[in-house]
Amino acid sequence: MAKDIFDKPKSGGKSISEVRRTSAVGKVFIYIGLIFWAFINLFPVYWMFTFSLKSNKEIFGENVAGLPKEWLFSNYSSAMRTGSMAKYFLNSTIVAVATILITLIAAIMATYALTRFKWKGRKLLNSIFMLGLTIPIHASLVPIYVILKNINMLNTYWSLILPYSAFSLAMAILISSGFMSEIPKDLDEAAYIDGCGVWGTFIRIIVPLMKPAVATVGIYTFLQCWNELMFANVFINDSAYKTLPVGIQALSGQFTTDWGPIGAALVVATFPTLFVYLFLSGKIQESFIAGAVKG
Repeated sequence: MAKDIFDKPKSGGKSISEVRRTSAVGKVFIYIGLIFWAFINLFPVYWMFTFSLKSNKEIFGENVAGLPKEWLFSNYSSAMRTGSMAKYFLNSTIVAVATILITLIAAIMATYALTRFKWKGRKLLNSIFMLGLTIPIHASLVPIYVILKNINMLNTYWSLILPYSAFSLAMAILISSGFMSEIPKDLDEAAYIDGCGVWGTFIRIIVPLMKPAVATVGIYTFLQCWNELMFANVFINDSAYKTLPVGIQALSGQFTTDWGPIGAALVVATFPTLFVYLFLSGKIQESFIAGAVKG
C-alpha cells in the first residue's frame, strides 16, 4: 500500500521515487563538477609547493608537475637567509597591520557620522568617498610619488601605509554602511536616555555590533595591501623597508636565477593569504551578502 502511494504519478507524470532518483543523479553530477573545480583551483597551490622543493634541473626538465625526486628543503633556508625573506615578511606584516588599523578606525567613525546623523553635505561627502571606488590605485602613482617626495616620506613604512589606507577606505565605508544602517536607531536613543553621549554610544553600542563588518574590512584590506607590488616597488628603495612582493622580485638574477628559493619565497608569501581564505572565507561571504549588498 505504501509503495503504491510513493509510486503514484504526480501531476507532471513522474512518480515520487523517479523524482528522487533524478534528484540523486543530479547531485552526483554537481559533486563531480565541484570536485573538478576544486582540483583546478588547488592544483596551482600543489604545483607551487612542489616547485619550491625542486632544483632548476627538475623544474626545466621532464619532471615539471610531478613530485620532486630530491626534496630540497634547503630552498627555504636559502630564501630566508640569502633573500632576506624573514625581514621582508616582517615589513609586510607591519604595513598590513598598520593599514588595517587605520582603515578600520577611519571607516567605522566616518560611517557612524554618515549613517546615524543628519547634517548638511552628508550625502555629498558620502558620494565623494564612493568616488574612490572608481579610481584605479595605480592611476595615482605619479601624483602620490611627488607628494611623498615633497614631504620627505619616501623609503618609510608610511609611504605605503597612507596610500593603502586611503584606497581601502571607500570599500570599507561601503561595507560598514550596509551593516550600520541595519542597526536600529532605537538603540542609540536608549543609550542617550541612560546617560551615554555620542562617543559612549559609539564605543559601547555600535562598535560591538559591527564585528562582522570589522572582520570583513580587515580581511579585504589585508588582501589588498599584502599582495601590492607597484607602490612598494616605486616608493621604497631602501632594503630595510621593502615588502615581500618586492623582495621576491629581487631574487631573480640578471643572468641566472635559482628558481627553487623563489618558489619557497612564494609559498611563504602565500601562506597568510591561504590561512585567511581557509578559516575566514565563510565570514567574508556572509559579511559581503549582509553588508555590501544591503548598503
